[in-house]
Amino acid sequence: MLKGVDPILGPDLLAALRAMGHGDELAIVDANFPAARLARRLCRSDGVDAIRMLDAIAALLPLDDFGDLAAWRMATVSSADDPPAILEAFKESLARAGYKGPIGAVEREAFYRRAAEAFVIVATGEARLYGNLILRKGVIRHAH
Repeated sequence: MLKGVDPILGPDLLAALRAMGHGDELAIVDANFPAARLARRLCRSDGVDAIRMLDAIAALLPLDDFGDLAAWRMATVSSADDPPAILEAFKESLARAGYKGPIGAVEREAFYRRAAEAFVIVATGEARLYGNLILRKGVIRHAH
C-alpha cells in the first residue's frame, strides 16, 4: 500500500504506468474484450469496473497534450455516431482528471489491433458493452 495511490492499482500495473513513455498507449477494457489473446502486457482487475479503473489511472497518468486527442473508445458496431451508454461516464472521469479533449471513436476491429499494440492492457470486470478505452501517455513538465 502507498499513500495517495488507489489500492486497486496493483504492483504490476503501477510498474507498467511508471515504465510507459511519452506516446505509449494503455487500454482499459471490459469483461468481454479478448485481452488475454491480444495483450503484450496484461494486468487483470476483474472485480473493478472500467470507470473506477479509469479514475485511478487518470489520477496518475499524464495524458498527451501534443495532439487533439489522447483518448479513444471502441465505436459501436451499428455506428461510430451511436455512442455507447458508458461514454458519458468516460467523459466525466477524464474531466475529473483534467482532460479537456474529445474522445475519439475507433472501429471495433481497428480498436482490437490498436489495443494489441498498447504498452499494457488493463482487463476489468466492466459489464457494460463497449466499456473499452485507449489512453495515450503525455509528459510531465518540470519547472527548473
